[in-house]
Amino acid sequence: MHAEAAIREPLILGHKTYHDITEDIVRPIENKAPRGWYILMTIASLIAAYGTGCILYLISKGIGTWGLNKTVDWAWDITNFVWWVGIGHAGTLISAVLLLFRQKWRMAINRSAEAMTIFAVIMAATFPGIHMGRIWMAYWVFPLPNQFGSLWVNFNSPLLWDVFAISTYFSVSLVFWYIGLIPDFATIRDKVTKPMMNKVYGILSFGWTGNAKAWTRFEEVSLVLAGIATPLVFSVHSVVSFDFATSIVPGWHTTIFPPYFVSGAVFSGFAMVQTLLLVMRKVMHLEAYITRKHIEYMNIVIIVTGSIVGVAYITELFISWYSGVEYEAYAFINRATGPYLWAYWAMMTCNVISPQLFWFKKLRTHLGFTFFMSIIVNIGMWFERFVIIVTSLHRDYLPSAWTMFHPTWVDVGVFLGTIGIFFTLYLLFARYFPVVALNELKSILKVSGESYKQEAAKHHHH
Repeated sequence: MHAEAAIREPLILGHKTYHDITEDIVRPIENKAPRGWYILMTIASLIAAYGTGCILYLISKGIGTWGLNKTVDWAWDITNFVWWVGIGHAGTLISAVLLLFRQKWRMAINRSAEAMTIFAVIMAATFPGIHMGRIWMAYWVFPLPNQFGSLWVNFNSPLLWDVFAISTYFSVSLVFWYIGLIPDFATIRDKVTKPMMNKVYGILSFGWTGNAKAWTRFEEVSLVLAGIATPLVFSVHSVVSFDFATSIVPGWHTTIFPPYFVSGAVFSGFAMVQTLLLVMRKVMHLEAYITRKHIEYMNIVIIVTGSIVGVAYITELFISWYSGVEYEAYAFINRATGPYLWAYWAMMTCNVISPQLFWFKKLRTHLGFTFFMSIIVNIGMWFERFVIIVTSLHRDYLPSAWTMFHPTWVDVGVFLGTIGIFFTLYLLFARYFPVVALNELKSILKVSGESYKQEAAKHHHH
């Protein structure tokens, strides 16, 4: 076991034992959920129901119900798609990259972050599906033989690369998440008394025994999957950015897009993890496990990625001037001073200026302020995608085609609906699954637990 410096703050607060950790994490699954959970679930499922209604209406009527027109043919739908894929990024980053770097603080937050990834990617995939207009033809995006009635897909199209990138990312994230859950399912199986629950968790845990061999293999598989998942974190959003970067539309045709999109994705993903964790910490009473230190570490990642995003914005501006291409220069001047300037400046304020406030330790460790900022960052990142997509399209090479985009109630309803569905899925997860990786958490108890640290410090002192 690795020793840890006494000055590092403990990651598990209070005088917890192994038994306490199991009790605390399994309690909301075994017993009735806390009242806050029911309140949140009601709100989320109502929004989800409304959004599902909008989606069904859209499918029955066609995408003419959206505000798209012949010039702006990608707007809210693709903005939402890129936004959700971005949110899905931090989950795998927290799990895989931090696992490879042996960061102990990931233990309390990785499970929720992974679940967030799964649900966010599902929400993202909805948008290209319904954007096609005929969702029942969605299987045409896969390279199926021509006998199925579709034509062979165009491998030169970045839109197809998206299909591969996102489906690979989703599959690996899902397996990684499930493998991590197996020992915890077994703990629940052995603990619960209701026969039905015992049976269900018994099936889910795949007959996990918890012997030394099982643990060794578990750790090996986790490391291999983390090794596979890490490059995917970088590939997925790079490929999403190719949807734009390989085109000739001014404002899209930029080589900086892949790193810019990846850092933006991690930035928005961490903000969403903060939103979810702060709510769950309160509702599920997990203050001892998701500590202020965890929140602070994540805020540090938000400062770093937010600053990278700021540098990317400035680089784009510089290149648009330095390239000497008048269309490119016009696209950026139009963003900052044109009819969508409110969106541009909202993006700049939320993404570049506001995260810099986290340089102050007092704000960085303040839970209420962090929650507020996590929402601000997510709004800002949504605006970033809106600015890239809509402002570039509404002024193309042909001035006679110049027009504005106005969202309809269906645009708004579908977007709100995906947020509702996302939170409903997440709350169901928080109710029936162990939200904190309890077996992994136990592995750091004797190193980072508060009472053990105090004990060690006393010992050291004598």
